[in-house]
Amino acid sequence: MRIGVVFPQTELGGDPGAVRAMGQRVEELGFTHLLAYDHVLGADPAVHRDWAGPYDVDTTFHEPLVMFGYLAAVTTTLELVTGVIILPQRQTALVAKQAAEVDLLTGGRFRLGVGLGWNAVEYEALGENFGDRGRRSEEQIELLRRLWTERSVTFEGRHHRVVGAGVAPLPVQRPIPLWIGAASPRAYARVGRLADGWFPMFGPGPRLDEARAVVDEAARDAGRDPASIGMEGRVSWQGDSDAVLAAIEAWRQIGATHLTVNTMGAGLTTVDKHLEALEAVADAAGLSA
Repeated sequence: MRIGVVFPQTELGGDPGAVRAMGQRVEELGFTHLLAYDHVLGADPAVHRDWAGPYDVDTTFHEPLVMFGYLAAVTTTLELVTGVIILPQRQTALVAKQAAEVDLLTGGRFRLGVGLGWNAVEYEALGENFGDRGRRSEEQIELLRRLWTERSVTFEGRHHRVVGAGVAPLPVQRPIPLWIGAASPRAYARVGRLADGWFPMFGPGPRLDEARAVVDEAARDAGRDPASIGMEGRVSWQGDSDAVLAAIEAWRQIGATHLTVNTMGAGLTTVDKHLEALEAVADAAGLSA
């Protein structure tokens, strides 16, 4: 199981120096990947009076693909992962180009995680339809993979039209691994049909077992081997290395291929404090041994 780290966007997103420090130090500590959340815009609760989302206009977020372009130059082994890009609010061809560039600059150290999102305010501001985002995402995934593997693409879909056009240079990975964040039966089935891997929204237990059953059934129905689909768990640091190790082991026991350690929400106020916590996890898990 590959163990990585969540970049603490909401706590260090306003500090550009934290980007280099996090990328280089987590690589030194033996973590395999760095995962970043995505939000382009935040809603102003003073305008949207019924706002109940976890993030708002004051919550900090680096744009992941731009940040990864920088991290490509200051790291050498670290895989960079979007966890997740809100795909249907972005132009598909532009995502294909940006992802190909990150993959090229990192020498193939990139994994594109995508999801549907929940922020209708953000969709409206970006000029995309919130209501049909699930259906559009499936067509986007098909088109992304063609743009990453073919010199010239002609594609006629319900939502996209490409005539004799392509991305150059193509990425190192053809296609780039594409993972899906999933929190509903429809999304689990989408994982089984289309994804290289997935990010569950909850930990080991009956709910995850039910979700995996849907993923596996959809994979078999699509003629795919469920065992070929990766799964990335997430563990939150709350000051106790033993608790984190126990949670890591629980994910390992159920067959997770990847896992990230999340230090957000633990009261860590500086990049150094986040890195101290991650060093404690790396030492306890023997990552840098």
